[in-house]
Amino acid sequence: MYSVYVLYSPTFHQVYTGQTQNVILRLNRHNKRLVLSTKRYCPWELVYTEEYKTRSEAMKREKFLKSGKGRDYLRSLHLF
Repeated sequence: MYSVYVLYSPTFHQVYTGQTQNVILRLNRHNKRLVLSTKRYCPWELVYTEEYKTRSEAMKREKFLKSGKGRDYLRSLHLF
C-alpha cells in the first residue's frame, strides 16, 4: 500500500504533500530534518492521509493535491 500524506508546520504555517509506503517513518524523517525540502520548517504534524494500492495512483493523487484545486480541497477540510 502507498499513502499520500499532508504535513502542516504550525510554527511556519507551511503545508507539505508527499507519498510514501510508510507514513510514520517518513514523518520521522521530516522531523529529524533529513528531508532537504522540509528541514527548515520543523516540527511537522501529520494532518491528512489517503491509501492507494499502487504507487502510480498515489503519485496521481499527490499531483492533484499539489494543484490549485487540490489545495482548495485540503483547505475545505479545515486541516490547518
